[in-house]
Amino acid sequence: MKRILTALIALLTLLISIRLPAQDFTDPLQYLDYIGKANEALTQKYLVYLSFMSHGKNARKVEKRRTELLNAISDTRFSVAGMPPFKGDRSFRDTTVIYLKLLNSVFNEDYGKIVNMEEIAEQSYDLMEAYMLAKEKANEKLEAASQRQHEVQKKFAVTHNINLIENTDEMSAKMKTADLVMKHYQEVYLIFFKSYKQEAYLMDAVNNKNINGVEQNMNSLQTFSEDGLAKLKELKAYNNDESLIVACRNMLNFYLAEIKTMNSITDFFLKEENFTKLKKKFDASKKTQKDVDEFNKAVNDVNAAGKTYNQTNADLNKERSAGLDDWNKAVKRYMDDYMPYQQRG
Repeated sequence: MKRILTALIALLTLLISIRLPAQDFTDPLQYLDYIGKANEALTQKYLVYLSFMSHGKNARKVEKRRTELLNAISDTRFSVAGMPPFKGDRSFRDTTVIYLKLLNSVFNEDYGKIVNMEEIAEQSYDLMEAYMLAKEKANEKLEAASQRQHEVQKKFAVTHNINLIENTDEMSAKMKTADLVMKHYQEVYLIFFKSYKQEAYLMDAVNNKNINGVEQNMNSLQTFSEDGLAKLKELKAYNNDESLIVACRNMLNFYLAEIKTMNSITDFFLKEENFTKLKKKFDASKKTQKDVDEFNKAVNDVNAAGKTYNQTNADLNKERSAGLDDWNKAVKRYMDDYMPYQQRG
């Protein structure tokens, strides 16, 4: 039995040595390259995750990609942590391990919260702004940690006489592009969403025939839309492409035009309310010819106002639908044209 066990241990050791060849880090360039390739593999998986999120997939649908990324971060951290110091120099290895721990924290905790925040972000502008800010802060953490690791990498190279060439490899370029593409999109989207959400409140007031609510939400929508148009003038287009800005501007102009039609909406509500009171009084009293004439006139007035109301609603619904469709198409084209695609690696 002991001989069999010894043979099994020897076989297992052989299999492990085949799958995980020992690393001989006597060369500082080899040491540097090993960690560099580990970082490159993680960057690729992050780009896969970002690509899935940006091209028509929401955070919940790409949870599997986040799980894959977390597993890769964990595997890489243990692999790097198991490296020996290079001639007593622990700086690059230990900084990388700290960096990988931070990556794990951001993608496990920060992005976990972001996934949950996404589900309620549409409920209000404040929640949407918080959601966007959370993503921005998470990215800032990643960027700061990456920069610290890069500085230690350069110091390691200088200490061990390595001529470190600053390159712009494909994945690094993709990461930079993705950051700039998302930054522009989020700037425009928050301007769009603020008025979009306010118009939804206005429509709720209209559907509830709440005249005071219509007035209040109409004033807020006008303020938000005018402020938004002013902000759009200050935004710089990404890659000289103003498609998002134009689509957003068109929606804000629609909201301002919509406000001007609200008089016909509230006019119908007032006439309908007055007609209801008049009908109740008319049905409960003896009718004179004057009463009949007044009632008939009220019927004609409320019918005319109702016709105008229905036509106004139909026109607004058509224009709103077309504007939102153009906005959604502009966003899709923008992401398809500029957000890097990354296949699973």
